[in-house]
Amino acid sequence: MFFCIPIIFGCPSKIKPEGGESARLLCPNCHNLSVMRAKSTMWFELFWVPLVPLHWKHIWMCTICNWSQKVQKGQDDTKAPAESAAPASLATTPPSYTPPRQPGYQPAYIGQTGPAGSPAKV
Repeated sequence: MFFCIPIIFGCPSKIKPEGGESARLLCPNCHNLSVMRAKSTMWFELFWVPLVPLHWKHIWMCTICNWSQKVQKGQDDTKAPAESAAPASLATTPPSYTPPRQPGYQPAYIGQTGPAGSPAKV
């Protein structure tokens, strides 16, 4: 007789803050004072139970936008992460670009007049 028993496993990463509630640093992505030092550990899990730590690293992590960067050797807690570490796809728009002006949505209600005294279309 053949029984099919599914085995559920995975390798998720768990992130834990390090150093308690120390001073927060400026995030190069969202520009908030929310970057903290953390430890990221990848675990092998079987049926949602963490069994073996596979890999760990120390990271800088923003608690608002989830930006993260690996902590460099010899880097202390008083130095902010480099701004160049932000992904190029999240770079700010050039200052010469101006978005087109678009009017906001103005709902018209029954019996209300539209702009310049014209009746509202429904």
